Amino acid sequence: MDKKQHIAIFTTASLPWLTGTAVNPLFRAAYLAKDDERKVTLVIPWLKLKDQQHVYPNNITFNSTLEQEKYVRQWLEQRTGLTSSFKIRFYPGRFSLHKRSIIALGDITEVIPDEEADVAVLEEPEHLTWYHHGKRWKIKFRLVIGVVHTNYLEYVRREKNGQLQAFILKYVNSWVVDIYCHRVIRLSAATQDLPRSVVCNVHGVNPRFLDIGMVKREQQHNGSQAFTKGAYYIGKMVWSKGYKELLKLLQDNQKELIGLEVDLYGSGEDSDQIEEAANKLDITVRVHPGRDHGDPLFHDYKVFVNPSTTDVVCTTTAEALAMGKIVVCANHPSNDFFKQFPNCRTYDDDKGFIKETFKALQDEPSPLTDAQMYELSWEAATERFLKSAQLENVPVKKLTKSPSKLFTSTSLNLTRNLEDASALVHYVGTGFFSRLPDEEQCKEVGLSVPVKRQSYSSRKWAF
Repeated sequence: MDKKQHIAIFTTASLPWLTGTAVNPLFRAAYLAKDDERKVTLVIPWLKLKDQQHVYPNNITFNSTLEQEKYVRQWLEQRTGLTSSFKIRFYPGRFSLHKRSIIALGDITEVIPDEEADVAVLEEPEHLTWYHHGKRWKIKFRLVIGVVHTNYLEYVRREKNGQLQAFILKYVNSWVVDIYCHRVIRLSAATQDLPRSVVCNVHGVNPRFLDIGMVKREQQHNGSQAFTKGAYYIGKMVWSKGYKELLKLLQDNQKELIGLEVDLYGSGEDSDQIEEAANKLDITVRVHPGRDHGDPLFHDYKVFVNPSTTDVVCTTTAEALAMGKIVVCANHPSNDFFKQFPNCRTYDDDKGFIKETFKALQDEPSPLTDAQMYELSWEAATERFLKSAQLENVPVKKLTKSPSKLFTSTSLNLTRNLEDASALVHYVGTGFFSRLPDEEQCKEVGLSVPVKRQSYSSRKWAF
């Protein structure tokens, strides 16, 4: 009998979409499986061709899950040198243009066989459970751990009726996470407080950024000029990704910032507006198309300026620090992890931004120590994850119920009874909003074709 623990990592995106929930869970799977002490499965969405065309860059599309899996594994191996020792499975999904997100279809817990259902890691647990209409995660798996990536409340506050939306969403998030997760890891305190949660950054950086940092450290030790360029920012070119804050800082303080030059790199739906706003400034702000942050073009920049307050833990900030650069960022909970590094300079207001930016351009970055590099690595992030997740305390048996007692627990545990009732309400509610995958998608991911819903009165509820 195989005694190895099975960990299934469910996430809301996949390569070639270079978003955080595509990249970071992939690295987590690779490093959890690296020592061969446990079995790991990464579960990612499979999209129809028309959705792939909306989401994936550079006209990349796939005709089969095997094609996409090959792409994902090659991308990972090129960047880490690791041979993938984990499984990849797919669940049916669709891309919502309105939400700019991938939504799961049907009961995605079915992707994992019951005999492998030990631990589930839900990357973005609120997102994965808003529309979840299937077997209850806590019954399917012995332990369910949520990893909160996104500050959804901050994003919706910027929309029409944002305060009201954020108020409602806050309670919906707490509700679904409470129903479906045993433990929750919040990457930073920038996210909302959630039931049974701890704050811990369990993300690392791509090893190639640390390799760049080692080259820069060697140049500094040899007395060479390691950094020959000034300040830059890189990020998806939408207003909510830090550009609004940065351009406001530059516009409001143009007189004090005379002489400053900043290069912006990114692509996105707000590119034209952002470039237009940048061109109106008296100081020099150059706008360039998006590029990979590891491109040699970025190696010689000395200062990474990141005023964003919508991130939870900004990946590009971690990458810039790993490359040995000075980072100027807001004094915000999302940046608490980075404050331990000497090259992280934080500011509280406009005066602080001006002061820290000019000082950073004058200073030389402190060469990274081995300990600092390790703290940024995925090896260290994996150790933090294992400690926060407490995988050694996985229950021996899963929670089970006979069909006749599915909602009326015989236990006198009031909390459990309330949770059961709450789960039933959520299941019924999502029945009106969730969609089932079609026959073609089910066959493509290897799932049985779901029976079409007739009426709720005749349907057997399954949590």
